[in-house]
Amino acid sequence: MLVFKQMLPAKKTDSFKLLMLAFLCTFSSFKTTLGLDEISSGKTGTGNQTFRSDTWLPSGKLGIDKSLINQRQLLTSWKNPDDPALGKFSFGMDPRGSPEFFMWKNQKQILWRSQVWNGNNFAFFPNLLTNFSYIINGQAKYFTYNISAPIATRYVMTYNGQINQLVWSERYQKWELIFSQPADSCNNFAVCGPNGFCNITSSPACNCYDGFQPHSQEEWQSANWSAGCIRKKPLQCSSNGFNPVSGISMPANSQIMDLESAQVCQFACSGNCSCTAYAYNGGRCSLWTGDLLDTRALVDFQGDLYVRSADVILAKGKKKSSVLVALSITIPLLVCISLTYLLWRICRRKHNKKEAGETSENLLFLNLGFSSKQNTDSNNIITGSKPGGEKKVFNLPQFSFSSISAATDNFSPANKLGEGGFGPVYKVMHGNLFDGHSVAVKRLSTRSGQGLEELKNETVLIAKLQHRNLVRLLGCCIEQDEKILIYEYMPNKSLDLFIFDPSKKYLLDWRSRVQIIEGITQGLLYLHQHSRLRIIHRDLKASNVLLDDDMNPKISDFGMARIFGEDELQANTNRIVGTYGYMSPEYAMEGLFSVKSDVFAFGVLLLEILSGKKSTGFRHSDCLSLLGYAWELWISERVLEFIDSDLEIPSSFLPLRFMHVGLLCVQESPSDRPTMSDVLAMFSNEHMQLVFPKKPAFTTSGSLGLGLVSTGNYSVNTLSTSVMDGR
Repeated sequence: MLVFKQMLPAKKTDSFKLLMLAFLCTFSSFKTTLGLDEISSGKTGTGNQTFRSDTWLPSGKLGIDKSLINQRQLLTSWKNPDDPALGKFSFGMDPRGSPEFFMWKNQKQILWRSQVWNGNNFAFFPNLLTNFSYIINGQAKYFTYNISAPIATRYVMTYNGQINQLVWSERYQKWELIFSQPADSCNNFAVCGPNGFCNITSSPACNCYDGFQPHSQEEWQSANWSAGCIRKKPLQCSSNGFNPVSGISMPANSQIMDLESAQVCQFACSGNCSCTAYAYNGGRCSLWTGDLLDTRALVDFQGDLYVRSADVILAKGKKKSSVLVALSITIPLLVCISLTYLLWRICRRKHNKKEAGETSENLLFLNLGFSSKQNTDSNNIITGSKPGGEKKVFNLPQFSFSSISAATDNFSPANKLGEGGFGPVYKVMHGNLFDGHSVAVKRLSTRSGQGLEELKNETVLIAKLQHRNLVRLLGCCIEQDEKILIYEYMPNKSLDLFIFDPSKKYLLDWRSRVQIIEGITQGLLYLHQHSRLRIIHRDLKASNVLLDDDMNPKISDFGMARIFGEDELQANTNRIVGTYGYMSPEYAMEGLFSVKSDVFAFGVLLLEILSGKKSTGFRHSDCLSLLGYAWELWISERVLEFIDSDLEIPSSFLPLRFMHVGLLCVQESPSDRPTMSDVLAMFSNEHMQLVFPKKPAFTTSGSLGLGLVSTGNYSVNTLSTSVMDGR
């Protein structure tokens, strides 16, 4: 039962779930015994006894482990829904092949594959609520997983040939499906035959690579693609080039080698006449011989595939002599220029280091256990000047760009988590760091609407803030044109990915949402009142609330935040920044902001969490905005109609009070809105009497700003001269 204990949420569990899970464990073991009894030899084709079950649980293994009695672990379906005898379908690893999952029929015919593990994930087997690990050593070669969220989940190989991921629904007291493969016809193995690739959005779905044509035009036009494609021109081993193919998954049956560069990988393929394609990603060279099987359109996952082609060389051969003449002149010149530039860069770097009097740390040796000391033993960062020319200095670890590049695999797209107004954010896997933790790397983009000032602003603010409901800044990198921030990694990403996604919102039950609301309240209260600085966030929204392993909220993105003096109550700006749907009316129309501006945004966010509906883009039949819809239901005493229908609520009093607080926060006048300390008191004291809310601002769709006219990527407020930087 240890495995099931890890699966259960942190909160109190009921006896029904424990009985059900215990029954599942017993029945899975019983099925394994049946499977072994039905195999006459008790061994697989590799000569190893096989553990068979239709269910894969957390910490379980799929692959080969010679230290176990049943050395091979494999999922095998039931014969039918009522008969647990061995079925036709199985799921697992090929112990003699690449690190990827396969689905077989009758243990021979490949039906589907996950694509090769890239160190973080699979192309067609997402890690929803789970973290996969690939273990390989002299005794073992297998995958295992653990849970990244406080919820029970498992994988099941079904009798009809689907690998399903299920999660336990507290509300319905049953297992709910969240993922299944094969998901469409393009996921079927080699559906387009040799040298063809599948695109589910095109017609026909199967296509040939450049330089190839259908083996049979008649069969191809009748949607029989099994014969695949053949080359238009035969290859000549001594004079072949490679055509890059972007946006597709990698073919099956690759040979993988660890090589230091893409050039060496290309050389390895071009030197082998049987090699038909190669790919290089993250230090791993993949080679293919013979026909290319099982690829489909897939944007930006594993990099380019380079397919051997006669056309590339023939085009270049016509200009071979002129190219050689040009190269003999330009190469020596380029070498001289490069050496001169390199010497200049080295001298400049030494001069910069001497002038700054500091050295950068190596991100790969980051130890989060000691990062709390950053205010006493880290490098000084100069962020700006006070009046009179005195520079403001604070302490924060600085990491070298080279170590950050190495930790992110040269900012590989496979490690990219997303992109905001600042720029792209990358994940550094726990295996790449000294202490085994994961971190997030936020890199300033040259195309970013934000810039160095926002980066300095965020760095100064977060470095001085310490609260469990604020995202933690671990360090930065400022090297010439590179501006990078290092944060603690939030495995569950942002709140909006849960509450606005119909397939995920049920993962946040009522208790979890209350925990998130209260955590955001504590974080904002700290910013407004309890920190050493008084800070107005100015861009509080669902996508700027990150969730850790236990679904605890952490407010992030302080690029737009402002510091207030002790006696300062309100400020004015000519550059209005923030997100439509969360801006208070006085800020959107007049550029006035205060702690009450954040309170308004909090009220909008609170109503979004309660309803599961997004404020921006909300449309109602009566042309009401989300705030207007909430108000109409409130005054007509139909509060429960506003609450997310997927929630199981312990009593009607709780949503009534939370909605009451939300409406108090979005009142039009700032003086009518409560402070965050008032909000916390309202949540903590159920007997506290609350005033009746006044009608909120922006109650109709499209009324945000009452005069905001959208023009291109920004808006102009027609009631003032403030420029809107909406995101």
